[in-house]
Amino acid sequence: MNLSTPVEKISGIGPVSKNKLKRLGIKTIEDLIFYFPRRYEDFSHLVKISEIRINEICTIRGKILEIENNQSWKKKMILTRAIIEDESGAIEAVWFQQPYLIKTLKKGDYLYLSGKTILKKNKIYLSNPVYEKINLEKLNHNQGNETEIILTHTGRLVPIYPETKNISSKWFRSILKIVLPKIKEKIPETLPKKILEETNLLSRPEAVWQIHFPDSKEMAEKAKERFSFEDLFYIELFILQERAQLSQEKAVAFPIKTEIIKDFVNSLPFKLTNGQKKAAWKILKDMEKGKPMNRLLEGDVGSGKTVVAVTAALNVIKSNWQVAFMAPTEILAKQHFKEVANLLTDFGANIGLLTGKQDLLRSKKLKNETIEISREKLLEKTLKGEIDILIGTHALIRDKVKFNKLGLVILDEQHRFGVEQRAKLIQPSKTNSSDNKRIIPHLLSMTATPIPRTLALTIYGDLDISLIDEMPKGRKRIITKIVKPEERKKVYEFIKKEVKKGRQVFVICPRIEKNEEVEEENNNIKRKIKSVEEEYEKLTKDIFPDLRIGILHGKMKPKEKEKVMENFKNKKIDILVSTSVVEVGIDVPNATVMIIEGAERFGLAQLHQFRGRVGRSSSQSYCFLFTNSPSKKTWQRLKALISSENGFDLAEKDLKIRGPGDFAGVKQWGMPDLIMDSLMNTRLVEKAREAAKKILINSPHLKKYPYLKAKVEKLRKKIHLE
Repeated sequence: MNLSTPVEKISGIGPVSKNKLKRLGIKTIEDLIFYFPRRYEDFSHLVKISEIRINEICTIRGKILEIENNQSWKKKMILTRAIIEDESGAIEAVWFQQPYLIKTLKKGDYLYLSGKTILKKNKIYLSNPVYEKINLEKLNHNQGNETEIILTHTGRLVPIYPETKNISSKWFRSILKIVLPKIKEKIPETLPKKILEETNLLSRPEAVWQIHFPDSKEMAEKAKERFSFEDLFYIELFILQERAQLSQEKAVAFPIKTEIIKDFVNSLPFKLTNGQKKAAWKILKDMEKGKPMNRLLEGDVGSGKTVVAVTAALNVIKSNWQVAFMAPTEILAKQHFKEVANLLTDFGANIGLLTGKQDLLRSKKLKNETIEISREKLLEKTLKGEIDILIGTHALIRDKVKFNKLGLVILDEQHRFGVEQRAKLIQPSKTNSSDNKRIIPHLLSMTATPIPRTLALTIYGDLDISLIDEMPKGRKRIITKIVKPEERKKVYEFIKKEVKKGRQVFVICPRIEKNEEVEEENNNIKRKIKSVEEEYEKLTKDIFPDLRIGILHGKMKPKEKEKVMENFKNKKIDILVSTSVVEVGIDVPNATVMIIEGAERFGLAQLHQFRGRVGRSSSQSYCFLFTNSPSKKTWQRLKALISSENGFDLAEKDLKIRGPGDFAGVKQWGMPDLIMDSLMNTRLVEKAREAAKKILINSPHLKKYPYLKAKVEKLRKKIHLE
């Protein structure tokens, strides 16, 4: 048996289990042992039956006096009841809907039971306890000393894994208990010896054992830290190598066209904030250098990032170079096309739009008229250098787009874009340089998702970051309220008044189709999730039959979506019922009310994005969070949204409450939830960064560390856009 042995070679794993494991990404023994728990149940509190207290999680050891199945007619379920006795007393254990247990557990069996004690009708019992049978010979041999018995499912810190049907955490523990002792010594160390010594981390084999079967909470934390460090270390190696590679590349040095920039700023129908001015100045100064800029522009929803990007683009096109502007969706690409074209009306620019369905051109020769153009013609004009700014989706790098002289790439909500991807946007044979070195365009990424410092340091550590931390003047704070089910009618009355004033309303739902239910976390209660279809039906027929209501979701055809959005913008729709497709890039200043159904189903960053769809004019705007969840965590999160006006403060709160999983771009790193939590640990992130720096000083291309080199290459392929 070795790490590459297929899992089906393990005794007890047949074709059915093999296929189920495959769905979890587990094909080999290596996949199995690196499938980490997501949390632990602490069953280490071992007590005598006489010492049991109500509502505590504990473990007892005893003998089954009797066991039987009973039918509960009231709830139509089968209850398995057992009386367990130790030297101090007896207690009842009750299992729900597990009638097969009486075939496994017999009168006279000795076992450990771990679970929660419940008081009902003045009687204490163990509810749905986990059990583990004891080998009686072993127990007698050890004179009843349980410390000598190695427990797997009870009486210790017990790992809980992400599960699938018929592959439970108990199944994982049982299999790993067989496999790990056989494979432990074959697990190779991946970190250099010097780093292990300097960081005082567990060895890899020891960490694997302790993460699955920890001796204590402290050892579980040490194992987690070892693997967290390892993943962060690979990321930092990758990031620092990228930065070093970029510093060797050449870019065009664009002198600042001071007079043109002044004219542009003066032509704007609004005054730039100090944050916008500072960000624009940093970007322009970066682009004066002959090295490629690599900057992330962070700004809250509605803070005016696009204007800053257009300032940089104007400086580039006035030096007779081109700009590529990439957006994540067609809706957003079209919106950017209109906005950029309007901002540059007086500055003589040819602007193209390249999307999957429709290509457009805003031509200075035709007095800034917008015309439809064939894909072939648009690509030809781009290659000749006749298009100054080409705006589009991923089509910009997927299609055969060739620029004549590309000087700047602007990415909206697309942060991970490396040297190779920039090179794709340039004709490979063209170097534009006397020393025959290729020219790499400058890169400006933009995001409205507030990223806390630790996360930014880890995931975007190869980027310089500019922050726009103030909103345009005249904007009012959005009034945000949590709405309980019994308060709905009041909100509906309020909506009628707002629509009468000529305002418009967004209603966001978590799902498209009807009849979807979810099980609430840590609670077996099933709750129905609001869908766009049923909400649209209800609002149209029952609540607002006299108002004009539209529907928008991801399954609609692009032309349908576009028509709905146009009608909403043109005030032909009063209330728009939508899924999260409106999260980014939809600008309707007349909309003043945002209703979010099932608010607990969304991350805080996402809720903040939705809220940012209103409050885009001088009118007072409102955001109502509808929830019927009793969860304390839900209310804690929603209250954080109410108290946070600034998206960056909110991101820090979200990080503390939920962990970093919901932030943009994080999941693509593929780290287990257990390791994700460590991104909040600034000390560990910085420790990994320092270790990576030392390795790269010693071996810049990692030739001395072939394993690390292979890991970084694998990460590079995974992270960069295809």
